[in-house]
Amino acid sequence: MKRDNESTVSEFILLGLPIRAEDQAVYSALFLVMYLTTVLGNLLIILLIRLDSHLHTPMYFFLSHLAFTDISFSSVTAPKMLMNMLTHSQSISYAGCVSQMYFYIVFADLDSFLLTSMAYDRYVAICHPLHYTTIMSQSLCLFLVVVSWALSSGNALVHTLLLAKLSHFRNNTVPHYFCDLSAMLKLSSSDTTINELLILTLGTMVTIPPFICILVSYVRIGVTILRTPSIKGICKALSTCGSHLCVVSLYYGAIIALYFVPSSNNTNDKDVIVAVMYTVVTPMLNPFIYSLRNRDMKGALRNVLSRRLCSQ
Repeated sequence: MKRDNESTVSEFILLGLPIRAEDQAVYSALFLVMYLTTVLGNLLIILLIRLDSHLHTPMYFFLSHLAFTDISFSSVTAPKMLMNMLTHSQSISYAGCVSQMYFYIVFADLDSFLLTSMAYDRYVAICHPLHYTTIMSQSLCLFLVVVSWALSSGNALVHTLLLAKLSHFRNNTVPHYFCDLSAMLKLSSSDTTINELLILTLGTMVTIPPFICILVSYVRIGVTILRTPSIKGICKALSTCGSHLCVVSLYYGAIIALYFVPSSNNTNDKDVIVAVMYTVVTPMLNPFIYSLRNRDMKGALRNVLSRRLCSQ
């Protein structure tokens, strides 16, 4: 670790995943397949939404942004993790570490806000179907996405600037496979009271209100469904919400396991494993959830493939 008179560091050492050295090759191949699946699967969703005019609706507008966010979110940590596992080089520059932390927070927050927008879209579609096109206008959808980006970027910028002000570190070894904010603060010998206070305050603001909005939306949707006498109407409503509910469950399930479930032993190993679920597994599963459970996506895929075959 290189230090100047102010005990600053020029690089950090990422300890990586709690995996035995002889198993590194197997796990690196597994994670590479998972990462490529994430990228290709979410790119397919974006492409289908772009090519099929039937999918040019608010729900799929948000889904395309969610797919892009999932690609970006996984790309913040997975390539560096894979490179470290393959090259056995665990170092990351100070600038690279701060940049990784910034984009990790941006895309994690953006996921939360986009899922909230999608829940609101489903609420309007099911509870106010006659006013759906009026309420979910193109300008409102664009506004929700822009606000989501602004809030996510602003929150990440605050944490990044405050971290950059910390100049004293006990050591440069990060017990994680990426530059996690909490792990970075534990390395600092400077006063991190403000940092920890803002993590609690801003973290609550970007997590709890969106979760409550999603919860309220689905409670209202549930009440509306129960009032529907038609079994066909109930099945149709459930089919449009099923995929989104699965993704919400995966997303918030990982957050609860990572930040709200206490662990008495092997806390760091648990955090690292849950973080892998959060940053690698969940983005990979989203395309499967939306393609296997969504009739419109499967229809769009068939249409694109049939047009491709007919053109040959």
